[in-house]
Amino acid sequence: MDNNNLVKMANNIGTFFKSEPDRELAINEVEQHLRNFWEPRMRAEIIECVENGDNQLLDIVAEAVRRLKR
Repeated sequence: MDNNNLVKMANNIGTFFKSEPDRELAINEVEQHLRNFWEPRMRAEIIECVENGDNQLLDIVAEAVRRLKR
């Protein structure tokens, strides 16, 4: 899948959850969404984007993606 589409999709998820006042909860919700609904190849590609320094991701999304590696 095109990385630009993955970034856009991930940021859409992040935009939904960023209204959550508890930042930690928002990050956890984004992480859980990615784990539950994205196939492994999509998760691997978005992890690679973060590792390569893609700064187009929202902060909470980038942190959620880092946590996917655990």
